[in-house]
Amino acid sequence: MKAIVIDQYGGKEQLKETEFEKPVPGEKQVIVKLHATSINPIDWKLREGYLKEMIPFDFPIILGWDAAGIVDEVGEKVTDFKAGDRVFARPETTNRGTYAEYTAVDQHLLARIPDNISFEEAACVPLAGLTAWQCLFDFGNIKKGEKVLIHAGAGGVGTFAVQLAKEAGAYVATTAGTHNVEFLKSLGADEVIDYKKQDFEKVLKDYDFVLDSMGGEIQKKSFTVLKEGGRLASIVSNPDQEIASQKNIKSGNVWLDPNGEQLAKMADLLEQNKLKVVIGHRFPLSEEGIKEAHALSESHHAKGKIVIEIR
Repeated sequence: MKAIVIDQYGGKEQLKETEFEKPVPGEKQVIVKLHATSINPIDWKLREGYLKEMIPFDFPIILGWDAAGIVDEVGEKVTDFKAGDRVFARPETTNRGTYAEYTAVDQHLLARIPDNISFEEAACVPLAGLTAWQCLFDFGNIKKGEKVLIHAGAGGVGTFAVQLAKEAGAYVATTAGTHNVEFLKSLGADEVIDYKKQDFEKVLKDYDFVLDSMGGEIQKKSFTVLKEGGRLASIVSNPDQEIASQKNIKSGNVWLDPNGEQLAKMADLLEQNKLKVVIGHRFPLSEEGIKEAHALSESHHAKGKIVIEIR
């Protein structure tokens, strides 16, 4: 099968197209013939070697951890899926990812793709959607009527977080550049802070929850908009616990846990048109396509999700 791999850490020039053996399913695994995957920051962070101590993989590494396609083969003890099923998943983080024509996925991590959703749309959901879900609900426990701030609402995680928080009945504020203000209102945001014209910490106050995808100074300033006893979930770094303790704020770095049940719940929302996928960019599964996709993701200027189409 065709796959894009890295044989050592470094820049995007390390991405190479090669032929790889098609995977064989374990007892409780299925082999998915991939039709699409998507790009996430973990891909290029791992490629650069930033995560090598946390995730010590052997080379060669196939990057990519979003899967959407058709079940090609099932393991002996697989009971819930059969060949031909349309499925999507955030597979376990292994060195055999989804920049390939086939990938192995544990049965319990799979969910069915609704009929009204394309493979490309489905491929955008698992990693970014589950990240948003786990920040908002598992960590943040947000409830109807609460005030929620989501940074970088036009990004991959942000577009899902805005919609999920709104669907849960929260008042949703988000930050974005001027060109994305109307777009985020169309996703349901109640208030969009144009960071080119306004300082969010001067505009917002008494918030219950913040989803931080920026880190640094923005993360620090986010504490000032939270009320006593609020919550701050970061997907980039561990927040300052000393600052958090001053206002009795629950804060932490949320690391995604692959979860097929939560993905199935998002599939229901997609089926009911209560959640929509924003595809900003498409590239082919090729050495050049993946390199261009990584460069775009690293620029932090992608709108919505970056999809890799696999023919």
